[in-house]
Amino acid sequence: MEEIAIILENKEIRPTAMRLLVYQLLEKKENAISLGELEKNFDTSERSTLYRTIKTFEDKGIVHAIEDGTGIIKYAICKDQFTSKENNDLHLHFRCNTCQETVCLTDYKIPQINLPKGYKAEDMNLIVKGICEKCNMN
Repeated sequence: MEEIAIILENKEIRPTAMRLLVYQLLEKKENAISLGELEKNFDTSERSTLYRTIKTFEDKGIVHAIEDGTGIIKYAICKDQFTSKENNDLHLHFRCNTCQETVCLTDYKIPQINLPKGYKAEDMNLIVKGICEKCNMN
């Protein structure tokens, strides 16, 4: 937990017990999870506390939000711990049609997109849908 506290402090986040536990859970997950899924792991915590924790982590570049087409936002830990939300590197996300999991494919970067004059990109999200490696083996 001390290592997590240092990560949070380096991002100017006070390492409360809840923040440490949420970070620890997200770090262990191989797939992105929704706020509802996060709640199931902390049944004695208030939803608003978990939401504020996730939003703080997102604002500071600890996690990133993924809109995978389900209408439910999922969150995943940023593997490279970017300096800010704006400096987040852009990578692919994969949504499995069989197991319904969404995972980050951090080794597969989204290429630079040149927009027409007058347009300014503020966010980009690329979801590939199909069958994941685990489900493809069954």
